[in-house]
Amino acid sequence: MAFAGKWETETQEGYDEFCKLLGIPADIIEKGRDYKLITEVTQDGDTFSWTQVYPTNAKVTNTFTVGKECDMETIGGKKFKATVYMEGGKLCVDFPNYHHTSEISGGKLIETSKAGAVVLKRTSKKI
Repeated sequence: MAFAGKWETETQEGYDEFCKLLGIPADIIEKGRDYKLITEVTQDGDTFSWTQVYPTNAKVTNTFTVGKECDMETIGGKKFKATVYMEGGKLCVDFPNYHHTSEISGGKLIETSKAGAVVLKRTSKKI
């Protein structure tokens, strides 16, 4: 149940480069650079509901059960099938263009997205 709660971004590393790689428009990158992304997570055993609220007030919710294929959606509205798995206490999933992990470390939510050599690391505090 460590993931459950409401989280707010404290720091982001590699944001601009990662967003450019995904083809996000420059004006949206600019709006999101200093935005305090809110992530709300509920957990019931191995089933999660993961909601992120973005700077344009867009909201994306993905519901998944660890180890089972599910329908997911990106912030850009792209729908895809994926299986979230647990590896060393981290939730891991392959998005269409990158690999994403989420973990709790030192009471913080650490999210890492990797696309080749480009890495976005977002650290959030519980609110």
